[in-house]
Amino acid sequence: MAARPLSDRSIVARVTQSSPESATSRRPASTTAKLRAPVSRTSVLPTLAKAAALAVAASLLLAAGAAADIVTPDAGPTQNAVKVDSLYKLVLAMALVIFIAVEGMLIYSTVKYRARKGRVAAQIHGNTRLEVGWTVGAAIILVFITAVTFIQLNAIKNPARSDIGADGQPVAKSGVLFASTDQKAPPGGNALNIRVDGQQYVWRYQYPGPKKVFSYVDMVVPVGQTVTLDISSDDVAHSWWIPELGGKMDAIPGYTNKAWFKATKPGVFEGQCAELCGRNHANMYGRVKVVPYDEYRAWYDRKAAEIQQAQDEGARQRKELTEQEGKQAAEGGGGAGGASAPDQGN
Repeated sequence: MAARPLSDRSIVARVTQSSPESATSRRPASTTAKLRAPVSRTSVLPTLAKAAALAVAASLLLAAGAAADIVTPDAGPTQNAVKVDSLYKLVLAMALVIFIAVEGMLIYSTVKYRARKGRVAAQIHGNTRLEVGWTVGAAIILVFITAVTFIQLNAIKNPARSDIGADGQPVAKSGVLFASTDQKAPPGGNALNIRVDGQQYVWRYQYPGPKKVFSYVDMVVPVGQTVTLDISSDDVAHSWWIPELGGKMDAIPGYTNKAWFKATKPGVFEGQCAELCGRNHANMYGRVKVVPYDEYRAWYDRKAAEIQQAQDEGARQRKELTEQEGKQAAEGGGGAGGASAPDQGN
């Protein structure tokens, strides 16, 4: 029986069934088109870039207001603390504006001028106007920040006039702030001068006056009176800092640094040594209690009485100990002499 010749259609069908590669290569074009359709860089990238830019801008703007006291010092009830805080916030606001402008331009340029088929990037070797512009702009910003800082510096560094005197009574105000580079006493002579001694790992405060008054950790001061601080250290370098009451100041052995504050409302303000001073540095706390003058005076007198009582008790105990040691020494010497006397007589 003679073989029947194969037609062209049957040959194609057999090849398709027996060869997987042929089947793969002959997939319908519509299937390939459906897989590529959802992935379009032209439509997706601009949308993502705009969303990212809006998210970054919104987060930065919200952070500037909601978290201002997290990245800047606390503004407490003192003039110098408020001035320091305002300087930090001014610099923060300017930095945010510059950051948003630079990052926004970067994102815009990345999206708009991204690589595309058939496009050749322009070769730019410099732009004199642009380079001069951003150099002059940066210089102007620095000059502005410097000028504002020096304008605020007097109110930060120099003590203000006290609102009350040493007797707690209001004092007359002349409206003139005292200015000095070495922080002399504020005008009127009504400041409360406290010596601050840093010791591993505690703060000691020595108060002025005829009575011997000192305290540890807690500093008690009256509302409205300028407090000047003579800060030093007995051992290693420390740093005194109560954030809500003003800037920090180093406590260095052999040197006396000065700081000041004037609290305008009662409260308790906490701080910590801001200079690594040893293994227990983390527990070297400081606290300032601002109270009305009557409460301060009562605390001062009570503290003076407690210290005097403790000193009297210490003196009594030392006297008893000395007498006891003397008695024991005398008894020991008498026994030895008595034992040796008969031998000498014989």
